[in-house]
Amino acid sequence: MTSREHPVAPVARISGLRHRFRRTVALDGITLELPAGRIVGLIGPDGVGKSTLLGIVAGARALQDGEAMVLDGDMRDAGHRRRACPRIAYMPQGLGRNLYPTLSVEENLQFFARLFGHGAGERRRRIDALTRSTGLHDFLARPAGKLSGGMKQKLGLCCALIHDPDLLILDEPTTGVDPLARAQFWELIARMRAQRPGMSVIVATAYMDEAQRFDWLVAMDAGRVLATGTPGELLDRTGSATLEQAFVALLPEARRRGHRPVEIPPLRLSADDEIAIEAQDLTMRFGDFVAVSQVSFRIRRGEIFGFLGSNGCGKSTTMKMLTGLLPASEGSARLFGREIDPHDMATRRRVGYMSQAFSLYGELSVRQNLELHARLFHVPEPQVPGRVDEMVTRFGLREVLDELPERLPLGVRQRLSLAVAMVHKPELLILDEPTSGVDPVARDEFWRLMVELARRDRVTIFISTHFMNEAMRCDRMSMMHAGRVLDSDTPAALIERRGKSTLEEAFIDYLLEADAGAGNAAGAGEPSGDVTVGGVAEAPAGAAAAPLSTMARMRRRFGRAYSYTWREALELRRDGVRATLALLGSLLLMFVIGFGISMDVEDLRFAVLDRDQTSLSRDYAYGLSGSRYFTERPPLAGHDDIDRRMRSGEISLALEIPHGFARDVLRGTPVSIGAWIDGAMPARGETIAGYVQGMHVHWLSQQALERAGSVPGAPASVETRFRYNPDVRSLPAMVPAVIPLLLLMLPAMLTALSVVREKELGSIVNLYVTPVRRSEFLLGKQLPYVGLSMVNYLLMCLLAVTVFGVPITGSFATLTLAALLFAFSATGMGLLASTVTRSQIAAMFITMIGTMIPATQFAGLINPVASLEGAGRVIGELYPASHMFTISRGVFSKALGYEDLKSSFWPLLLAAPAILAASIALLRKQEA
Repeated sequence: MTSREHPVAPVARISGLRHRFRRTVALDGITLELPAGRIVGLIGPDGVGKSTLLGIVAGARALQDGEAMVLDGDMRDAGHRRRACPRIAYMPQGLGRNLYPTLSVEENLQFFARLFGHGAGERRRRIDALTRSTGLHDFLARPAGKLSGGMKQKLGLCCALIHDPDLLILDEPTTGVDPLARAQFWELIARMRAQRPGMSVIVATAYMDEAQRFDWLVAMDAGRVLATGTPGELLDRTGSATLEQAFVALLPEARRRGHRPVEIPPLRLSADDEIAIEAQDLTMRFGDFVAVSQVSFRIRRGEIFGFLGSNGCGKSTTMKMLTGLLPASEGSARLFGREIDPHDMATRRRVGYMSQAFSLYGELSVRQNLELHARLFHVPEPQVPGRVDEMVTRFGLREVLDELPERLPLGVRQRLSLAVAMVHKPELLILDEPTSGVDPVARDEFWRLMVELARRDRVTIFISTHFMNEAMRCDRMSMMHAGRVLDSDTPAALIERRGKSTLEEAFIDYLLEADAGAGNAAGAGEPSGDVTVGGVAEAPAGAAAAPLSTMARMRRRFGRAYSYTWREALELRRDGVRATLALLGSLLLMFVIGFGISMDVEDLRFAVLDRDQTSLSRDYAYGLSGSRYFTERPPLAGHDDIDRRMRSGEISLALEIPHGFARDVLRGTPVSIGAWIDGAMPARGETIAGYVQGMHVHWLSQQALERAGSVPGAPASVETRFRYNPDVRSLPAMVPAVIPLLLLMLPAMLTALSVVREKELGSIVNLYVTPVRRSEFLLGKQLPYVGLSMVNYLLMCLLAVTVFGVPITGSFATLTLAALLFAFSATGMGLLASTVTRSQIAAMFITMIGTMIPATQFAGLINPVASLEGAGRVIGELYPASHMFTISRGVFSKALGYEDLKSSFWPLLLAAPAILAASIALLRKQEA
């Protein structure tokens, strides 16, 4: 990759660009021109603004202040972004972040090809060309989530190149992949640029040796540009031998003051050195997947031992087994001669562990974190203040003692993590990629601290890394790949053993040998260098695509929406939990609600305290016990017995018949009978009272008929007849209401996860940087859940008729049409919640609140909407569930059809597009 002449126009022109994330300044007034037709590298540690700048150039992130002209247009202009989108390809930071893990290689590529409007034949040709060129053709059926890191990056590149872009933007594409996959990745880029020399490439990287390959570099720090130029120009300008040294020299004086190269004194060995760690055939399985396979090594006291390997090769899993956090499936491990036991706190207190991700408490200050961990490791309370002060002094934390960790620079956070790991003075320190993303100055400072711990305090350090220059600093190291240790020795011995000049070359040689020995089963395949990559012949830079007819544009829009429908349906089918919830959840809940929640008041348990003990008093009690509504329990012994049995729930009603009941009735003297009713449930208590009063009146009438031969008449009588549900049973009333309730709740909850899951996983970036519109994106995601809703509706109707015995007396077609309209409204509510939240928990919570409360309180489930007043009445009239309840009850119970219910269809017909329109309006096409 050699330097070239500057083209006439830059691919991107940045002027006064500023960007903030709350209090954090990501970009601070950047002005920059990026040359076209070159590989431009952005170099610098994490947090300096590289990803923010690339996101703005790609159109994925909205501009806050300043100007960004990309491909001869303003990125603030939505029209230009839409036109430029097919000419830009963007690969975000993170292994396979723009991919869908449950989809296969073939399906991921098909999805992206559809988004860019390729027909079936063109998709096949492009996919075959790209996968053969990258060595992925033999893995077309493999899910993306089961690919190695290098293969994921190659697949991500294929997805980005499916549409022949003029500008390729890669955000740290090789971070965490092994050196062989990294070398293959850049060879692939070189071949593609040879076929399309006009294509511009912008790359962010943390690997300085990788940046040496690029044509032009932009060194960044703290949101500012330190310098630009070719790698050779930056080396000459700083008088440095390596780009890492040049980057340090370019930093502001305040940042590099006191910096000096790391010097590592030789390790003093003796025959009496204790073995700190010993692993023998250590193996870890997760189901059928073998994460670590027969790993063996020995680490001596005071040694700095490195674990070199890519992300996912088993380094972190091995470390967790050594700390007792994970029990090994096979093999053994010893710490200081003792078998690892998670419950052996004495041994565990001799170990300090610093995880790969920052794992301290963000709501506690630096001081509080140190004090907490000192106490967790049982440092005697009188020694805690002194121990904390010692860590603060040793690791340079005095000025940030009262700060929260999240406000600290990355390098200071790493020093804090190391101080926390050392606060109990362990003899063994296990560090999982402690310097990932840290700038060179902070990294060297961290290493000086580790060297001091190892050489002065004789602390054994076991460190994992994927930086070659860090591995060279270790006393000994193991090279790990695909869960296996390839070799272990000093770095110099490993290089010499392979006859190479650098550790990276030696590691690549080991990887090639390992892949060859494994038959390349886990590798990325051998790329075919003679296959043409891309689709059509290259057009001149900036050439406009031929305008499409209105019909062609509509076909593309429907095609993009269908792409999301197809992908969402595939993911839904392969997600066992969601599929089960979607298909069986509504049926299970219908059983629970239908049979478990009954408004029928039957088989009420009652007991009698009969103080009269006459045939007439017993006849009075038989009036209740002979009814289907009551079940008699053993007689009561007194008031204490009433209280005890009613408290325990044994009875709901107690009758007290007084002394002289029969005598007074026969004399015609008024008699008072006590009825004690359990009023814990008011509605049930009122029903019991009504039953008792009815029974009492009936008994009096019977007595009058028997003794006087007639019943006293009344001037008028009322004969009650129930027009619908004549038996006044719960099921015929409950089932027609439960079906709409479940059609609202479950589809809305499932749909609520659809958009926010993409936000959490990072694949939402595909919406930002592809031609797909917000309406196409949301409608495509909604349709599979509408289909699921209709399947659930049919199953619930079948269940209602066959199991619950509730017939559909009206028009089933009318009910089905209403269910379809209601399904669009329900799933639209889920989409609406998903667009305004950033986590799945929040989306589920908002969806449950937004569906269940209005449906149960204001939509007529229990009380008619007409009986509500004020805001409750307004909500009830507008809420779609109110009208679906009316239609469902009308069809099930009243034998109604469309003509009878058409006034309830209009609100449903208007609600669905209104909710979808609100979701579209609230969904951003760019990240803030």
